Order: sequence, then C-alpha cells, then structure tokens
Amino acid sequence: MSPIEDHPLRYRLANELHARPFPAMKNTSTVVYLAVKQPVEAVSRDRAADVAHLTALLDRHGAQHPQPGATHYSGRIGRHALKWEQHTEFVTYTAISDGVSDRPFDPADFSVFPEDWLEQAPGQRVTSILLRVCPRPDDAGINAALAEWFVPESTAASHVLDDAAVAAGDFRIDPAGHMRFAVFVAPAAGQRRVGRVVQRLCEIETYKAMSMLGFSRAQQLSGEIGALDNHLSQLMADMTGGGIPAEKTLTKLLSISAELESMGARSSFRFGATGAYEAIVNQRIASLREGRFQGRQTFADFMARRYAPAMRTVTSTQGRLQALADRAMRAGELLRTRVDVERSAQNQALLESMDRRADLSLRLQHTVEGLSVVAISYYAVSLASYLLYPLAEVSGLSKGMLTAALTLPVVLGVWGAVRRIRRGIERGPHS
Repeated sequence: MSPIEDHPLRYRLANELHARPFPAMKNTSTVVYLAVKQPVEAVSRDRAADVAHLTALLDRHGAQHPQPGATHYSGRIGRHALKWEQHTEFVTYTAISDGVSDRPFDPADFSVFPEDWLEQAPGQRVTSILLRVCPRPDDAGINAALAEWFVPESTAASHVLDDAAVAAGDFRIDPAGHMRFAVFVAPAAGQRRVGRVVQRLCEIETYKAMSMLGFSRAQQLSGEIGALDNHLSQLMADMTGGGIPAEKTLTKLLSISAELESMGARSSFRFGATGAYEAIVNQRIASLREGRFQGRQTFADFMARRYAPAMRTVTSTQGRLQALADRAMRAGELLRTRVDVERSAQNQALLESMDRRADLSLRLQHTVEGLSVVAISYYAVSLASYLLYPLAEVSGLSKGMLTAALTLPVVLGVWGAVRRIRRGIERGPHS
C-alpha cells in the first residue's frame, strides 16, 4: 500500500513555526539591534535588495550566504552571532556578542555594522538598540545603574519571567542615536530565557516605533479632516437653507466625498498596520509576565501612560475619517433625492405646460378647420356658379339665385369632406 501523498506546502509551513527560535545568550552579553524600512511603498519593495545588503555584510566576514528566497538567517560574523529577519515592511539585524564593554552602552559597540555599509542600506533606520545583559546585582546596585544610564522620569523597570531577570529602559534616544535597554539576569536563569527577554524587548521597541508611524499619519490628517468637516457642515447648512442650487451643492459635495475616499485609501494600510503593531506590542509586554520592581513603573505602565494615548489618537482619527465619509455619503443621498424631487416637479410642470399647449393647438385646429371650410366653400361655389351659368339662362334663373341655391349644398359637402379627412387622420393608417 503506497503512503499518503503530502500537501506540497506541509513541510515548509510546519518548519516556518520553528524557523525563528529565541537566541541563546550568556548572562553577560551585548546586543546590537537595527531595524531598517524603506520610506515609501515598503510593502511592495524589492526584497532582493534586503538580501543583497545582508550578503554584503556577510561577505566582509567571509560568512555563508542565506538560502535563495530566505526571509531569515542566522550565522556568525566575527565574534558576533548575527540574526537577520525580513518582515512585511522592514528588516531587522541582531548582533550578539559575549561580554560587555567597560563603558556602558558604548557607541563603539555599534561598529559591528560598518558606516559605509549602513550608508548603502536599502531604506532608513526605524530604530536601533544597544542592549546590555549582565548578572543581577542587589537592588541597590540596580537602582544605581538605572539612575546613571536612564532618564528617571521615563525609566521603566520590572521583574520579568517569574523573576528570571530585571529588565529596564527609558525608550529615549541617546546622544549616539540608539535606544538603551538593560537586563539584569538572575543566576538561575537559562540562556534561552535570557534570549527570550532580549528578543521581546527588541520586538516591543520595533513594533512601538512602527505603530507610531500611524500616529504621525493621524497628526497629518487631523488638519485636513477638520477643514473638510467644516466645509461639509457649511454645505449641509446651504442644503437646509436652499439658497444655493442643488446641482451646484451636489458638485461640491461629490468633490468632498472624492477627497475623503482618497484620504481613506491612502491611510487604510497604515492605520490597519498600526492596529496590528499595537496588538503585538501589548502581547509582547504581556508575555514578559512583569512584576513591579522597587515601586517603579513597569513597561505596561509606561505604555498605558505614554503609548496608549497615541494609539487612541490613531483609532479616533480613523473613526473620524470614516464617520466623515459616511456623513458625506448620506448628505449626497439626501441631496440627490432633493434633486430628483425638484426634477420631478419640473417635469410635472413641463407636462402640464405641454397639455395646455396641446389644448390650444386643438382649439386652433378647430378654428382653422372652420376657416378652411369657408374658404374652400367660397371657391367651390364660385367654380360651380361658372359651370352652371349657361343652365341658368335656359331655366330663367338669375345668376344670384343660382349662386344662392348652390351655397348651402356646397358648404355642407365641403364640411362633410373635411370631417371625413380628419377622422381618417385620427384613426391612423392601420385603422
């Protein structure tokens, strides 16, 4: 009996779930992280350029190239373990090395990515991170480090993964242009757990930065939406007052609707992506299983105070744009109804006018018909008189008597002939 045939995608899809494991790192490590995104049309970008840029970095260290069509890669470049991932809109580079520099968050650590290589990146930096992993000192030592390394008012610090480590950061860009995070690892924490914390922190920062692009778009649209809202309200007032012709108002309303549709189409992807990135940020924070450290704000607290309002602004702007488009649509339907009613009234008036004209035409026709009978009768009597004058002399009648005798029969004959002709026309050719 032959074995069952596998779906052609079975192995590839199953392996995809295991393709990006958490890195394993020691409790004394330095992590350098970079996320790059093309400024426009990032989703439809040439992804081969991402791979080519990675390959250029690997060639500097004689490292093995990624497989064709790869969306992730892990290997070593010098003393660093490199992890590269390609996402829908951006690519990320994570370089991990053992040990830490004497100077905390030394910008020289970022030299794993050469300057000339960075200049050739197919995109722009979304975020970059210097992350310091070190053994956990006592709480006083952690507090001293936090006071030295981070801005106090923004610092978030918490126990994570059931007290496996204390993670901290302030989500501020330092003078060298990087975000800073610190992880103080408990002695019993395994290397995979340390890697899990580090990866979660990098993902939180990356997706936070990506979702804030939606906040920037919302700020840009706010003024435009306000102007269109005022314009639409004015058009609605004009519709109510009836001072402007409906056709002119409808033209302006269609222009507003078209602009709103264009704004919605340009922003739909960014707002949709922002919602997805926000959900990832919240999920990654939840997966840290935070516990409060020394009464400090947690990462969840920081996001609730600083990040969530920005995301609510995005949601509000998206809803406001949709509501305005719906208003414009309803106003257009009402205005089109008004135009239809007005046109129906105009058509009714036109029909009444045509009816009156037809009545006048009929009366005129009857008048002309009577005049025609008189005219035709006059000529017919004249012709008949000329024809019968010789007989008048024989019969002894005068010409006047003969003409008088002919007038009534001729008029009746002409009148009858005209009526028969009119009836024939009214019945039509197929009657």
